[in-house]
Amino acid sequence: MSAESTPEPGIPEESGTTGPRRRAKGRRRRTRGKRKGLLIAAWTAAGIVVLGGTGAGYLYFKLNGNIKSVDIDQALGTDRPTKVDNGSENILVLGSDTRSGSNKKLGGGADDGSARSDTAMIVHVYEGRKKASVVSIPRDTLVDRPECTDSDGTEHDAATNEMFNSAYSTGGASCAVKTVESLTDIRMDHYLEVDFSGFQKLIDELGGVEVTTTKTITDPDSHLDLKAGTHTLTGKQALGLVRTRHGVGDGSDLGRIQLQQAFIKALINQIKTVDLFDSPKKLYNLADTATNAVTTDTGLGSVNKLMSFANGLKGISSKNMTMVTMPVQYDPQDGNRVLVDKDKAKLVWKALENDRAIPKSATKGTATGQAKGVVTSP
Repeated sequence: MSAESTPEPGIPEESGTTGPRRRAKGRRRRTRGKRKGLLIAAWTAAGIVVLGGTGAGYLYFKLNGNIKSVDIDQALGTDRPTKVDNGSENILVLGSDTRSGSNKKLGGGADDGSARSDTAMIVHVYEGRKKASVVSIPRDTLVDRPECTDSDGTEHDAATNEMFNSAYSTGGASCAVKTVESLTDIRMDHYLEVDFSGFQKLIDELGGVEVTTTKTITDPDSHLDLKAGTHTLTGKQALGLVRTRHGVGDGSDLGRIQLQQAFIKALINQIKTVDLFDSPKKLYNLADTATNAVTTDTGLGSVNKLMSFANGLKGISSKNMTMVTMPVQYDPQDGNRVLVDKDKAKLVWKALENDRAIPKSATKGTATGQAKGVVTSP
């Protein structure tokens, strides 16, 4: 996703080279509802942040029971990076591409009982909760996957030169978290995951997302056909857009990341215009969809915990959120894979560890896709 949101000072728009590819309480509460321009809410729990308006009792327990959680701490134990106590937080956000259940007709491919991390982002929330940086991890990145134990207690051997998204398909959420921590040497404070059908339903409950495409995007594999122009995307179209890699650009995962980042920016802007308090039924439907869609770590595994977490981030909007892609270069032996640019990536991880802006040098000269500017907010 190199179509970055408006950068904060010190964090550039990603640039670089493109390698060869071979292939009521009235107004006050309404205002609060409009300020939930928050990446985490946008992806996985847009309705949860305002659940204080739905009351308690049956509805609370119904929504609370929807949430699935994974005990990452128990699975990983103490063999993890030390938590840096500087007021910042790091959240690993994954989009799961399981082909089973209600996702089968959305994702294409075979239902082989497995799932992969179709989208992976590290969300770094700076001290003060007023700004954030998002680092997308290309799923085609070749990494060394560490030994890990999944949430069922099954142990998985370490492996070298594996695609990043194999960590999730091998050992689930805990293995994905451990792989990211091994890659970055930064502790992930929380984990959030959303699947195909949940994402699609969430967009539909929000009333769609308006974007402008500067080129026609057509990809039968992602069920996507958009002419150049302004569109209010349905959930199905939005899912196709964030998943397509052959509909525009060079067909790379890096190009798809550019589309994803541009869409997230548009989604955040859209959420800020939605008055969730005009219709209690709409609010409940959105909350029900969101809580059914999301899987979290146990630290966020209840409505109250998610509400508290999201309310602390309500000041973050697209204007003070920066998106970059983890510095990579194309693998000279396989143009369909990328390798971590370790020296430049280290600049990113050190900046986040120390709660600082990512320096311009971290992304200069790295590989990028060819879909920048194809999707914008109107």
